[in-house]
Amino acid sequence: MKTVDCYHCGNDCGKSSLHYDEKWFCCHGCKMVYEIFSENDLGYYYELQAAAGATPLEQEGKYDFLDQPEIADKLLEFNDGNLQIVQLYIPHIHCSSCIWVLENLNRLHQGVSSCQVDFPKKSVRVTFNPEKLKLKQLVQLLNRIGYEPQITLADIEKRPKSVGRGLIYKLGIAGFAFGNVMFLSFPDYFDLSANREAGGEFWLNEYESLFRWIMFAFSLPVVFYSARDYFTSAFKGLRSRLLNIDVPIALGILVLFIRSTLDISLDRGPGFFDSLTGLVFFLLLGRFFQQKTYSFLSFERDYKSYFPIAVTRLNDAENEEIVQVYDVKRGDRLLIRNEELIPADAILLKGNAHIDYSFVTGEAEPVYKKVGEKVFAGGKQLSGAIEVEITKPVSQSYLTQLWGNSVFGSEKSSRFQTLTDGIGKRFTIAVLGIAFLASLFWLVYRPELALNVFTAVLIIACPCAVALAAPFTLGNLLRIFGRRKFYLKNTHTIEQLAQIDTAIFDKTGTITTAAKTVAAYQGMPLTPEEESLLKSTLRSSNHPLSRSLYEMLSQHDIMTLDEFEEHTGKGISAQEGASSMKIGSAHYVGRSGNEEDNKTSVHIQSNDEYKGRFVFNTQYRDGASGLFTEMADYMQLAILSGDNDGEKARLQELLPLTTPMFFNQKPVDKLQFIEDLQKHGKKVLMVGDGLNDAGALAQANVGLVISENINVFSPACDAILDASKFTRLYDYIKASKKALKIIKLSFLLSLFYNLIGLYFAVTGQLEPVIAAILMPLSSISIVAFTTIATNIIGRKLK
Repeated sequence: MKTVDCYHCGNDCGKSSLHYDEKWFCCHGCKMVYEIFSENDLGYYYELQAAAGATPLEQEGKYDFLDQPEIADKLLEFNDGNLQIVQLYIPHIHCSSCIWVLENLNRLHQGVSSCQVDFPKKSVRVTFNPEKLKLKQLVQLLNRIGYEPQITLADIEKRPKSVGRGLIYKLGIAGFAFGNVMFLSFPDYFDLSANREAGGEFWLNEYESLFRWIMFAFSLPVVFYSARDYFTSAFKGLRSRLLNIDVPIALGILVLFIRSTLDISLDRGPGFFDSLTGLVFFLLLGRFFQQKTYSFLSFERDYKSYFPIAVTRLNDAENEEIVQVYDVKRGDRLLIRNEELIPADAILLKGNAHIDYSFVTGEAEPVYKKVGEKVFAGGKQLSGAIEVEITKPVSQSYLTQLWGNSVFGSEKSSRFQTLTDGIGKRFTIAVLGIAFLASLFWLVYRPELALNVFTAVLIIACPCAVALAAPFTLGNLLRIFGRRKFYLKNTHTIEQLAQIDTAIFDKTGTITTAAKTVAAYQGMPLTPEEESLLKSTLRSSNHPLSRSLYEMLSQHDIMTLDEFEEHTGKGISAQEGASSMKIGSAHYVGRSGNEEDNKTSVHIQSNDEYKGRFVFNTQYRDGASGLFTEMADYMQLAILSGDNDGEKARLQELLPLTTPMFFNQKPVDKLQFIEDLQKHGKKVLMVGDGLNDAGALAQANVGLVISENINVFSPACDAILDASKFTRLYDYIKASKKALKIIKLSFLLSLFYNLIGLYFAVTGQLEPVIAAILMPLSSISIVAFTTIATNIIGRKLK
């Protein structure tokens, strides 16, 4: 009787098959999922990969505990009344179909705003409206479509294990079987039948057949359990008309097993059970090594690559203290200035909170919070300074995740990543072609070698080493950069940085430093009340000139402002009671431009009356001239500044001749300038301070922020460089270029290895078990080469 496979999950329908819409289903659950997808125009799910689903399991009352608010709060990342965010671990995520249907979850229920899949971690981050969809209902929805989340409250703060137990079990069974089969193969290894005086007749006549069938029995769990993932992946790939890397591996295992079974059944020899079990064991060993090593790199990336973000902590005497963000503890009182990021969940103690949560949720509408209300990590304060008390520990890994959130824009393209992905398909086609041609040749001349040649070619030419070159090289360099205070959003940034041919620099706060800045006041004397209001206004701003001036002014009582507004590229305004103040450019405060005198100045207007200005003696970062001279030999440079051209003469001394300089540039002008360069084929690096340059940073191929102990976090940037490492900027660029050379050398090394291995395999001189040993060794050698080479680059960055 012909078996029928379920259209949704691919399992055998058996006797309980259901026929619906000219398709067969194994149960009502699979049929229901199909109906859900069809009704919501998600039928493309089955076109991506046929039978990719899983049979949903209905368990009444299983998720009732999610109705309890105290439990739900522990699971939620973000909870602000009408919007919640939760990250769930879903073990069934395994293919492109899973990603597609989960990221279209909003089409299944209007309560879901967005769903972002992290494929390597098998997790989804869902943003939803609790008024339309409760957390319990969300989990039930996922369960109904075959993606049941795995929820363990005891492990809420823990990451999923990098290497699953399933892989360890499979590796253990394959190793156990391999060792026993090798032991049982000793009579054949030593050819005891040729030495009857030594007992060969006894072995052959009495136990030879028994030992061979025991080896067959040992191979069964290896083939049908340990190697199952290779067959599953190859089958799904072929069914979707895709040649993935597991096709030649699965074919080699299957050929070895069938040939060996026929040999012992027909009494033609001992078969290749030693090669078979050894192949699977070493394949799994290579996979275990790969996952273990790469998860180690990811672990260091998530938890040790701290951004140079500092926060202002208020002690008992209300004195301000700058501390690293990961030193903040529960109960600490923090000052959050305008445009600063809230580093952890907290309670609002003082001030007017106008918070932009678009970094977290993608929702552009800011929200207002009153004193005593809860504010969440990742929110950005938009209206003056506030004081908060931390209620949860700061999670740097959360900020890392926030930085890479898809709501900040589309991922910038990566040429080498595409090259690596494309190699697998071409390599598979080439390997299969060589294997079949070589087998046909040996079938004509020496048929007994044809099978050995076929399997050896399939095993030795596995391009796993090629696939490992890019992630291990870039992942290790990402970790090294983090230790050198250069923090990148992801590995794609390294590839983009290596292609840079044009560097654009902002001036204030980027190539200038606030640490040595001196300002002199010119104008009408300020009353004590005006001085107090001035300092209170400056306290709320994060602009470099505001921060410098704030530190210079004498101590005054800090008042809570009634109104505060910062106009990007112009200045700031504040009001307290009947008093008002404007601080910024001459034009912004209504002063004639003739008063600028081409000097960097901050002008003061109090109660609609012009008072005077602070004239700054700008200090440039040490070593800036040498950095620009070095970079000018290899790329084009330019200065884009929002200030006037008062510093033009000094900049000409720092910069190489013919370097273009543009002043009085608004944020939109900077963005347009970079866009024009890119239209002419330029690869642009934008270096700014993260305040007025968000558009330019996002537009550039690489947006880099210079950080100097201020908590200005701009997800628009791709990299953050500690100000103390400013003069090493070009060293990081050169290291990125060297990293791509390492990847190319790894490709050549892998190709050289494969050509040598293919020669011995095609000529029939390579046994399959030797090929199975050499394959993971090649992967290990690539990993070792890339790790050592990137570490050498890292030492030169010290």
